[in-house]
Amino acid sequence: MKACWWHSKVVKSKAISTYQVMDEDGVITNQAEFPSELSKETILQCYQGMVKLNTFDRIMYEVQRQGAISFYMTNFGEEGVHFGSALALDLEDVVFAQYREAGVLMHRGFTIQQMAHQLYSNKHDIGKGRQMPVHYGSKDLNFQTISSPLATQIPQAAGAAYALKVTGKKAVTVCYFGDGAASEGDFHAALNFAATLGAPVIFICRNNKWAISTPTREQYRGDGIASRGPGYGIDTIRVDGNDFFGVYNTVKEAKSFVLRNNKPVLIEAMTYRVGHHSTSDDSNRYREKTEVASWLTGNNPISRLAKWLVVQGWWDEEKDNTYKKECFDAVVAAKAVAESEKKPKIENIFNDVYDELTPDLLQQQKELLEHLKKYGDKYPLDLYEPKQ
Repeated sequence: MKACWWHSKVVKSKAISTYQVMDEDGVITNQAEFPSELSKETILQCYQGMVKLNTFDRIMYEVQRQGAISFYMTNFGEEGVHFGSALALDLEDVVFAQYREAGVLMHRGFTIQQMAHQLYSNKHDIGKGRQMPVHYGSKDLNFQTISSPLATQIPQAAGAAYALKVTGKKAVTVCYFGDGAASEGDFHAALNFAATLGAPVIFICRNNKWAISTPTREQYRGDGIASRGPGYGIDTIRVDGNDFFGVYNTVKEAKSFVLRNNKPVLIEAMTYRVGHHSTSDDSNRYREKTEVASWLTGNNPISRLAKWLVVQGWWDEEKDNTYKKECFDAVVAAKAVAESEKKPKIENIFNDVYDELTPDLLQQQKELLEHLKKYGDKYPLDLYEPKQ
């Protein structure tokens, strides 16, 4: 048998194209698909949201470096995915995020003061101080609390979407994750379940080129994450994640498709993680500073949208500087309030695991309170909200 048969039979595919509406210079390259339904006020609100998040990140990163909070993760370079996608969703849609989607929650109405309370784990933190910083969550805003382990939210989103379908609710779940999380088994299980069950879920992969210190070239050999979708029978699209308008169009159409067909969609948003993975990471050890600089000065979602706004006559350097100063002052004020508040009641560590405290938990609570009554002077109890 001749060996040449292999080359004629083996499956080969071209690289998946990347959908784009606005290029790196802020020029609309796809005028026919520009979302003209978006008002000046709406676009400016989203741009200002990106700037506010960027400011919040810069300040809180330094706050962690000063030792005031234990941990932080910035969103630098990925704001376009956040606000472009959030704008295309409704509050009834349920969000399952990873840990770099603070802009989605912010767009839904979560304030920088609420974010600061969570970072400081004080008595106003919705999670009652029992989560790591940046692990936000809000029942009122349909934003499921973030978990540290990679990819756990992906099968959860598939299951929640199936529940929406069974109960007849006209809403979708939206699941965000990074390219590194797509290497977990949970990713593959979730996509298969969603496809076979016909679950109305939008999977959004932020391909930001890095999974902590591992570059994408060492994570897979296929054509990114998008190439995996068709294998599971899932409609898939790749979009320029730094193109605010492109992301908005993509998620808007994806939601419409998902609701009409009761089928999942996979979106791969191509972007770049400008910041370190977290405050536990130093990316200068594994990537060149010149690589990061090119994304800082030009091809990032904030500067790209700013260029477009300036051309429209809706924004200028003076307005930009004024607004950035307002954001800086607002974040500093939110930080000051959060750090002045007491920690949650100590008894909260036993609550909310079960509807009613179990005998074991009651015994542990009793032992702790007796211990503190006897040795309370050895602990900084004045930092905690007193028991009522």
